[in-house]
Amino acid sequence: MPDSSSPTLCIVVPCYNEEETLRTSAAALKSVLDTLVASDKIADNSYICFVNDGSRDATWDIVCKLQTESPMYRGISLSRNFGHQGAVLAGLYTAQADIYVSIDADLQDDETKIIDMVDLYLAGNHIVYGCRDNRDSDTWFKRSTAELFYKLRGMLGCHTIPNHADYRLMSARTVQELKNFPEVNLFLRGIIPMLGFRSAKVFYKRKNRELGESKYPLRKMIALAWNGVVNFSEAPLILMVWVGVLGILASTTLMGWIIYCWSVGQTLPGWTSTVLIVAAFGSMQFLFTGIIGLYLGKIFHETKHRPLFIVDEDRTKS
Repeated sequence: MPDSSSPTLCIVVPCYNEEETLRTSAAALKSVLDTLVASDKIADNSYICFVNDGSRDATWDIVCKLQTESPMYRGISLSRNFGHQGAVLAGLYTAQADIYVSIDADLQDDETKIIDMVDLYLAGNHIVYGCRDNRDSDTWFKRSTAELFYKLRGMLGCHTIPNHADYRLMSARTVQELKNFPEVNLFLRGIIPMLGFRSAKVFYKRKNRELGESKYPLRKMIALAWNGVVNFSEAPLILMVWVGVLGILASTTLMGWIIYCWSVGQTLPGWTSTVLIVAAFGSMQFLFTGIIGLYLGKIFHETKHRPLFIVDEDRTKS
């Protein structure tokens, strides 16, 4: 159970080239903290930790200036760009607090729901997931592919919280347990539900991004989705085995038909059918070899045990 005394809250905000949105987001998050402190739900030494993920603009300079304005603003600067998932972990593992909330710097996720998350934590939950109540703000393509992704993961036996990204509250206990998952190919949306513990959800409507550009283009979303499948399921490999078995059965049947045609003296079709069969099975072999190669690539990266992030400058101490 969480402590009965007012806990220290750290809001972890991964930032990559967010100079246009940072001050607006900082003010909005500070307002949430002020409200929680005023109601004695969190300690007055709670703070916001901006994680500079190798930004090429003035993001880190703004973070440093914010820190001079209020002790509620603190920051971590990574040595290079480690990606969104690595930046979230850098904040969780480096900052010291009783509870943590991770939220993106663009604040498309409703930051006021942090108040509800803290209430649910105080009620005894160690993890609180922020979930979208609808996807009306998404394009048809993004909405359709997201629904397909969740259905696919469910079919493969991978547990994921539907319509949840990386907006969540975690207790210090769960963050400590998360450190027992030293995976390089990160997909926190799949790992954190594996921790167990008592959890809850809050629902919100996602806002449109007002300033700056999205830092998650289609290429990164596809890569993250692929990690979400192969890191938690062997189903693609099992599927390959079954397709191979079906291919053998089909080939055996075709061979029997060819022998029958030869025995009754019928003329076999020309080379077209042969080429089509060879092309079909050759394509499957290339596809399956590629899937195996991708799994081997994941293993290759995991065995190197490279760090998930490197902190260049730590300004989280008050």
